[in-house]
Amino acid sequence: MLLAGVAVVGLRELTGRYEQAVAQEQLLDPSARQDQTDLDGPLNYLLIGTDRWRSSGTTDRRSDAILVVHVPTGGREAFLMSVPRDLLVTIPAAPGYGGGQDKINSAFTHGGGGQPGARLLSATLAHLAGFRFDGAAVIDFSGFREVIDLLGGVRICVDTEFRSIHTDRVFAPGCQEMDGPTALDFVRQRHNLPNGDYDRQTHQQQLLRAVLQRTSETSLRSNPIRLDQVIRAVGSSLTVDTNGVPLADLVMAFRDLPTDALRGIQMPSHSQTIGQVSYVVLEDGGSELLAAVRDRRVPQWARANPRWVTQL
Repeated sequence: MLLAGVAVVGLRELTGRYEQAVAQEQLLDPSARQDQTDLDGPLNYLLIGTDRWRSSGTTDRRSDAILVVHVPTGGREAFLMSVPRDLLVTIPAAPGYGGGQDKINSAFTHGGGGQPGARLLSATLAHLAGFRFDGAAVIDFSGFREVIDLLGGVRICVDTEFRSIHTDRVFAPGCQEMDGPTALDFVRQRHNLPNGDYDRQTHQQQLLRAVLQRTSETSLRSNPIRLDQVIRAVGSSLTVDTNGVPLADLVMAFRDLPTDALRGIQMPSHSQTIGQVSYVVLEDGGSELLAAVRDRRVPQWARANPRWVTQL
């Protein structure tokens, strides 16, 4: 009992250092924010990935990855639900934008990027899904490269050979160790892939799992220099909105979540050309998935729809 108590105190001190290093902002719009977060109940978090989180140029502000992280009651598994970037949605009005139908990743741009962009994106998704979020986070992928390198790289399994359009690197099938630049190049690709952006969504989910896996394998606490480097790198690439919950409490709540309990979900949808513009539109199964989140039935939905579930 004494050793367990010391371990818990040490973990709280460690996460306290993260709390000071990680930027915290109001990323959720009031219409998208859960009134009160209960860490013992089902939880929904919005995760936004971008290369240009604090860019000053409006045309550069894009949300390259949008995921809903759903944790059912008990916290023993988690579902990473990717939202297609070209999903046709109704975006609410915002300062400088009158509202209307557009691709969901444009909500971040119409909001002006940064914090207001994240708020408009959260409001758009909450309006579509019919549920609110217990928190949100923005990952700046350009800074996340350093985190991956400090962890010693990540192990990712490639299913299909393809050539990067950015670096001309060829990704061969098989499981392999990737450094930060290679891993980020891998998750950026959607061209030259059999399923285009759907494959990229799976790769983004794979990267998140791989980072969590490597973090659990790395003895950072026994290497204070490396630990401080990782904390600073995380702080420079991550902005969070915990909905008032101390960051240390979140880490404690999810500390026993095994990485093999992460499930990737592709939102049932298909591409459709409307007015000479290519969009993604929800299928009936997509609406059923959102209803399952609202009704706390995601594990049951996943078992009934294995086509859209990926074991990461």
